[in-house]
Amino acid sequence: MRRDRFNPVFSGLGTTIFTVMSALAVEHDAINLGQGFPDEDGPEAIREAAAAALRNGPNQYPPMQGVLELRRAIAGHSREFYGLDFDPLSEIVVTSGATEALGDCIMGLVAPGDEAVVIEPCYDSYRPMLEAMGAKIRTIRLAPPDFRLTEAALAAVFSPDTKVILVNSPLNPIGRVLDQGELELLASFLTRYDVYAICDEVYEHLVFDGRKHVPLISLPGMRERCVRVGSAGKMFSLTGWKIGWVCGSRTLIEVITKAHQFNTFTTSPALQLGIAEGLRHHMDFALANTSALQTKRNQIAQALQAAGFDVLKSEGTYFITASTRKIANEPDTVFCKRMTREARVAAIPLSVFYGDDPPSDLVRFAFCKMPAIIDEAGGRLARHFASHPR
Repeated sequence: MRRDRFNPVFSGLGTTIFTVMSALAVEHDAINLGQGFPDEDGPEAIREAAAAALRNGPNQYPPMQGVLELRRAIAGHSREFYGLDFDPLSEIVVTSGATEALGDCIMGLVAPGDEAVVIEPCYDSYRPMLEAMGAKIRTIRLAPPDFRLTEAALAAVFSPDTKVILVNSPLNPIGRVLDQGELELLASFLTRYDVYAICDEVYEHLVFDGRKHVPLISLPGMRERCVRVGSAGKMFSLTGWKIGWVCGSRTLIEVITKAHQFNTFTTSPALQLGIAEGLRHHMDFALANTSALQTKRNQIAQALQAAGFDVLKSEGTYFITASTRKIANEPDTVFCKRMTREARVAAIPLSVFYGDDPPSDLVRFAFCKMPAIIDEAGGRLARHFASHPR
């Protein structure tokens, strides 16, 4: 079989680190703080609404752009929290998860040869999807420990050939939340170079310490330049439902919807109706979950510090990053595999979220777990590194 006939972007990819680390965690009975999914399901009322819709039907194809009831609920959510008005009929499309939403945006807005900017570290689907569309990727690398977006970094990559930038805030994997100054700076470059932004905002309600999530699309002049990607799974701890969406101007949503129709076309109407129930009546869960996760962030930060890690700030998301410099002198992937085997705690090496020449001493831990699990993981790490000093 001739492998040179395959798409080189995907045929050249190995098994994802998430699969590798999860399998290693199972093999060694390790606590898995690698992949970011909660230990507990979201509100029962949302699940009951979906179950009732499944029982009562109809269970046939829903509208390609999404069940209107859900699109109206998404519009109401955007209005309530950000003062953004989107027309449910023409400015919102529901997708089978946020990753599909991102793929649809890239397929709709990026043509072969276009320049696309990614901000590293970045969610691991961005680069292969852009490469598969034939984009020329330019990279901004945020530097630890503060990981701030600067004018110099933007000026180094933006040009008259720039077509789109992917903006993830709150940012997976490092938990950064772009502040007003960074967003205004970014908006000025979008205007100056006539660039679109695909805004990955799936952790929009998971922002800590009194910070506010500000959608880039809400800034002056950004309404026609940005699309905003959301995720019900992150809001309601229902990641397996894979319900996402894209909001934006009619012109941009129209072409993104055309990509969506040849990708998944649609998704379960029952699950869509369950999420409509959540957005209308159960946002109190999402907001309370933020407070609970902030407490868990503090818990895991203290545990990692006690085990000898140098812990970086986490301003949002499910994740916290720590440096291994004080306790190991090996590449992050080797370290994570050894930690899983010996300490029986699994995490993800941050290098997988970069292109070329990544840092080698940073590790990402997920803290969207029950407090007892975080305590046990912290104890295992403390005992292991106390008995295995560098």
